[in-house]
Amino acid sequence: MAAGIRSVLLLAGAAATVLGLVVALLFTGAAAASQLADPGPLVRWGLPAALALHNVSVAAVIGALVFAVVILPKSQRVGRIPSGRDAGDEPEHPAFARVMALAGIAAGGWTLSAVAVLVLTYSDIAGVPLSGGSGYTQQLVYFMTELPTGQAWLSVCIFAAVVTTLCFGVRSLTGLGLTLVLAVLGLVPQALIGHSSSSSDHSGAVNSLLLHVVGVALWFGGIIALAVVSGRLGSLTGRVLKRFSTLALFAFCIVAGSGVVNAAIRITSWQDLFTSSYGQLILAKTAATVVLGGIGYMHRQWILPRLEARPDAVQAPAGRALSATRVLWQLILGELILMGATSGMAVALSRSAPPAPAGLAPDTPPAVILSGYPLPPELSPARWFTEWRIDWLWLTFVLIGLAAYAAGAVKLHRRGDRWPVLRSLSWLAGMAALVYTTSGGAAVYGMVLFSAHMVDHMALMVVAPLFMVLAAPVSLALKALPARGDGSRGLREWILVIVHSRFSQLVTHPLFAAANFAGSLVLFYYSPLFGYAMRDHIGHELMILHFTITGYLFILTMVGSDPIPRRAPYPLRLVLLLATMAFHAFFGVTLMSSTALLEGSYFGNMGRGWGDSALVDQQLAGGIAWGIGEVPTVLIAIGVALLWSRSDARESRRKDRAADRNNEADLTAYNDMFAQLARRDAGLRDTKQGSHE
Repeated sequence: MAAGIRSVLLLAGAAATVLGLVVALLFTGAAAASQLADPGPLVRWGLPAALALHNVSVAAVIGALVFAVVILPKSQRVGRIPSGRDAGDEPEHPAFARVMALAGIAAGGWTLSAVAVLVLTYSDIAGVPLSGGSGYTQQLVYFMTELPTGQAWLSVCIFAAVVTTLCFGVRSLTGLGLTLVLAVLGLVPQALIGHSSSSSDHSGAVNSLLLHVVGVALWFGGIIALAVVSGRLGSLTGRVLKRFSTLALFAFCIVAGSGVVNAAIRITSWQDLFTSSYGQLILAKTAATVVLGGIGYMHRQWILPRLEARPDAVQAPAGRALSATRVLWQLILGELILMGATSGMAVALSRSAPPAPAGLAPDTPPAVILSGYPLPPELSPARWFTEWRIDWLWLTFVLIGLAAYAAGAVKLHRRGDRWPVLRSLSWLAGMAALVYTTSGGAAVYGMVLFSAHMVDHMALMVVAPLFMVLAAPVSLALKALPARGDGSRGLREWILVIVHSRFSQLVTHPLFAAANFAGSLVLFYYSPLFGYAMRDHIGHELMILHFTITGYLFILTMVGSDPIPRRAPYPLRLVLLLATMAFHAFFGVTLMSSTALLEGSYFGNMGRGWGDSALVDQQLAGGIAWGIGEVPTVLIAIGVALLWSRSDARESRRKDRAADRNNEADLTAYNDMFAQLARRDAGLRDTKQGSHE
């Protein structure tokens, strides 16, 4: 496609973003002058414009990096992945070079727009114009370093600056993969502030908003990257479009689901949805998302099959090009326009107050202040299973995990390969355990009771990971995912890179995995990390992530069948299991006998009118840590013993088969050796007797 048409696509998307932003701001009145302290029209209109530029820039960065990391081949020699010392001398594919240029330019725009948003946000909150006079700089520094909103935007600026530097200085695929991870993490601070920070369901609002912005960045950024590199794809056009179509479908599901959840948290009645300007703007965004989903459906059902049937058409002269190609770029133009308009509406929504009341009342109970949620009813056996508070982040992970595992198993079945049913059931059990430990009664009461928290923690470390390891998800992925032949890295290639990396060699080393499994308990509970995880949403999610991965890696080194760089001998595995059992027992007994309350300012101030005292509950938590931690470990030890026995049996059968093949040559040689020794000894005895005579 000609460069002029690509420019038209990008300009159309930019114009739609500006138009959508202006119309939405006028519709909601979000840019109107404040009656209290008006920072001036430059701030009132400049801040939404800077936010729109920020959102488009970060989406373009993420989309470009996704194309470079998992969609496009890096090398111009299709089919060869550069490695070793000559990787830097390998000529880059023109599409890869162009998408990296996009990543660098967009990252620079992300950095500049983030700085502009930081400064304009301070002026907007303080109600002072940009030329605020004396003391403006000092107050801006205080805003950046002491207030949550300022700290969040300062973090975004740092992420953007680091990603910008890496986009210009890194060309290895592994380095770009890490850069992509940093770019996605740069979206987290933005999800923590604004309406989500003051929502009645803070965790749900933050998680759903984070999923929403990640999905939009993958989708919108991917369309931008596709428009930019379209003229350099050549014969790769069909394959690239098919890969992006799969990514866009995934992003659409994330965007649609998280958008519904986030809107339901902020709008609590149908009347507010249809009568308030906030709700009407959400309806407009929903309609645009549905239309975009329809365009994506047309891509998958009509255009891609025709392009795959005529791959040479993309290289034909303009007058003889296949009609499907023209329709494709027309649809991309429509997607860019709709995406741009929707992005503008999203900025206006972030600047508008939702109908649902937010903030804490003067008589807010202590439990709400400390945990963010009202105190649940008194714990009973039934309420372990009836009380739920959905963690949308982990529920999304579980749904993706179930869908991916099922797709892999079905693919193997269709091509005639067998995948054990017990492994599939084990994965289902592991995912169910993960949902319960993050959203069920243990998670709800774990925010107010140390004992319930310990149940949740031990299940995260040993119950859910045990079922997940036995399901062998990595082995299934390697069997089901196709290998790429054009030099790009798909999911299968990335799995192999991670499995054979030095980082994997470290974290899956049996000694490291055991030390991490046991030592994390002490480091977590006897440090400020415990309080951070209980009070802060990010700390809580990081706690779940860390201990789930810690348990998974430890159990993987003990009884897992997935490929890892190093396997410990069976005697060492049993020794490590006994050591961790002893450590868990020591940790549990220490809590049971302790008279000092851990995080007393949190658990001791919940205002519970039911249940044991905080100290008695902590001692109960020690018994739970001992009991729940020991039972699965014993089961794992039994599993190691069984694997050891089977390994010995297989080795014996191997030796027997080898003996049958060579007519027991080893045994014959062994017997011949002893016969020779016997004859030599007999000859020595005869010689000695002759000398005596």
